[in-house]
Amino acid sequence: MTQAPQPVVPVCYRHPKRETYVRCTRCDRPICPECMNDAAVGHQCPECVAEGRRSQRPLRTTFGGSLAGIHGYVTIGLIVVNVVMQLISVASSGGDIRVLFGGGAWGLFGIPSNLTEWGAVKGLDTYQYDNGVRFSVPAGIPDGEYYRLFTSMFLHYGAFHLAMNMWALWVLGRTLEGVLGPVRFTALYLVSGLGGSVVAYLFTPASHGAGASGAVFGLFAALVVVLRRMGRDISSVVPVIVANLIISFAPGISLAAHVGGLVTGAIFASALAYAPRKIRNWVVAGTIVGLVLFMATLVVIQTISLRDITAPLQT
Repeated sequence: MTQAPQPVVPVCYRHPKRETYVRCTRCDRPICPECMNDAAVGHQCPECVAEGRRSQRPLRTTFGGSLAGIHGYVTIGLIVVNVVMQLISVASSGGDIRVLFGGGAWGLFGIPSNLTEWGAVKGLDTYQYDNGVRFSVPAGIPDGEYYRLFTSMFLHYGAFHLAMNMWALWVLGRTLEGVLGPVRFTALYLVSGLGGSVVAYLFTPASHGAGASGAVFGLFAALVVVLRRMGRDISSVVPVIVANLIISFAPGISLAAHVGGLVTGAIFASALAYAPRKIRNWVVAGTIVGLVLFMATLVVIQTISLRDITAPLQT
């Protein structure tokens, strides 16, 4: 007489001493409660969950950016960098409070500091003879200080100048970073700021310009493009841009930088918003390269032109 074999109780494949009757819905291996991961149907083991994560495409925004942008880390980081640079600007002038207040525009702007003198957009230095005749000579970027085109977008003339630009960056940046993703947003900001610096160098080389307003105007333009692409109303944004452009005609404010940032931001955002999805990354990368090469060409032409000045130029 033979005896029927005793049924074998399944054990967890990761914990052989734990009996279980639950199996992974993907690989069918027994798993204990510690190894269970809730799935759409049943439970999955840790290895199948890890494999699923590796094979799953990361979620993207409508414009192909990472969802990490919803946290606004880049926007916050840019604000911190600008504030820190303002503090360094004050320290570079021995703590002179006039770097924050008491300069142009009825005292709202600060006086130039040693840092802004080092990093602002500048193509000419202006001097004056004793008889009142003014003249300009090449200085700054024509002397090879091309870094000014980049550093100028992180420098400001006083606390009011800084506060206005950082408030605009906070309002616009969080929205655009969430929609575009941190990488695309960073590229938009830097390229727009560079566009503002280059146009200022072309049209107002004798003015020592600094500020994040070129980049901010690029964000304004990008917001309009993005809203239009999404079929949203832009009637509340356009008047703000127009009002800021009108203010740009005031003394001490660089209209050239604002227009340069606006146009550059619009071009960049249009490529990002309207490029076919399958080749969007290539179109965006090509647009960035094209804009940078075009701006570099303009800078070289302007630099050669300013270096040709061999005698004092009356202004």
